[in-house]
Amino acid sequence: MIGDGRFGEFGGTFAPEILVPALEELEAAFLEAMDDAEFLAELDDLLRDYAGRQTPLYRCRNLAAGTGAKIYLKREDLVHGGAHKTNQVLGQALLAKRLGKTRLIAETGAGQHGVATAIVGALFDMETVIYMGELDAERQLPNVQRMELLGARVETVDAGSRTLKDAINEAMRDWASSYETTHYMLGTVAGPHPFPTMVREFQRVIGREARAQILEAEGRLPDVAIACVGGGSNAIGLFYDLLEDDVELVGVEPAGQGLHARKHGLTLGRGRPGILHGSRTFVLQDEHGQIAESHSLAAGLDYPGVGPEHAHLQDIGRVDYVGATDDEVVEAFRALSGAEGIIPAIESAHAVAHALKLARKEGGPEVILVNLSGRGDKDLGRIAGDDHQETV
Repeated sequence: MIGDGRFGEFGGTFAPEILVPALEELEAAFLEAMDDAEFLAELDDLLRDYAGRQTPLYRCRNLAAGTGAKIYLKREDLVHGGAHKTNQVLGQALLAKRLGKTRLIAETGAGQHGVATAIVGALFDMETVIYMGELDAERQLPNVQRMELLGARVETVDAGSRTLKDAINEAMRDWASSYETTHYMLGTVAGPHPFPTMVREFQRVIGREARAQILEAEGRLPDVAIACVGGGSNAIGLFYDLLEDDVELVGVEPAGQGLHARKHGLTLGRGRPGILHGSRTFVLQDEHGQIAESHSLAAGLDYPGVGPEHAHLQDIGRVDYVGATDDEVVEAFRALSGAEGIIPAIESAHAVAHALKLARKEGGPEVILVNLSGRGDKDLGRIAGDDHQETV
């Protein structure tokens, strides 16, 4: 490998030997492409004309009524496909074509990354297979139907906890036997180098746009910027271009049913350093050091690991990572929907919940920026139906 993919003591390449040539090939193609004006121009064209960028920055008219705060939403829910995931799959799909690959595979939890991968599979006429935990497929059925309509084959995984972790395991097994013709389109800033760096670079467009837009709207940067964190791709996309600024950065993890119930996904809050899916990062573990199951109302945050750069940013104290419980998330989901006519993904509602908490706090921040990473059509049954009563 050309780089070591380290973020402080985190990151790296802890992958089976059989995958090292594929990772080396991908790293070389990525570095070459990011220095290729023709590649970057084609990606910019697709982001603008196909994905619909730039996305708006919207100041909530009603959500923070009665408080002294202004809440701005970066509307990644308006990207084609319904989430920020489309930003980076366009970049990875162009790399796959550049490498002569004819097949795409991906893992998905909430289904949004699976939908985004199916979209580019159709766009570039590539065979597409999506691995999805059986439990996630049941709770995100509308996205399974969208993937299949777009021409992808959805392989449900019934091993382990039947969630995102197990889908990643199966996708990696597939890639180990097919990398000569197949590109593994990992969906977040996790996994072995170069995935965390590559996905971050393709998601930085969120922060670049938001930074310029809030400067135009307010004449200054926000007091605080907030994003939900599972693997952490939307959060690093928002945070990266604000790291050098005097802006408080907050990542919101799923506190689930609370620590008392031990059903949560607080990887950074309650995890320990370990190796998961090819990199060293914070991982939820049991007393024997085995991977512990996570829990979240949001399938996209139900993952016992986190991107290694987030582990580093917490380690150096640059980003604060907090939790939002399922009850707080449901309240935020309903509040944003009712106050602004915008239905957020349950994942994004974690960030909205923390924004509301800050806005209602006496002496809290005046200008709050929230990355609304996806739309919530897929979650209506889970919030409004009987399923919600059983889950929350």
